[in-house]
Amino acid sequence: MGTTVSNQSAYQYKMVQVAPNIQIFGKRCQGNEAAIYLEEVVSQHTTDGWEFYRVDTIGVKEKPGCLAALFGRKESTSTFYVISFRRGAQ
Repeated sequence: MGTTVSNQSAYQYKMVQVAPNIQIFGKRCQGNEAAIYLEEVVSQHTTDGWEFYRVDTIGVKEKPGCLAALFGRKESTSTFYVISFRRGAQ
């Protein structure tokens, strides 16, 4: 007896890329700025019925084109953060 697997997911997913760095000014630093920033982003999306799921770090490697490499441009890597939300499939 086999198990039937459905191709339909129980969830819909939404990914939101957020800035890898936030800027604050010296005297306003309280030590929890990153948490406050993420809380604001999450709160914006949960009002639309999305549930916070997780935060991922993704590195993107950019190789220079032929002309840029000719002028000495090197390969660079940037780090991005993506917040994943989910909600029941509709």
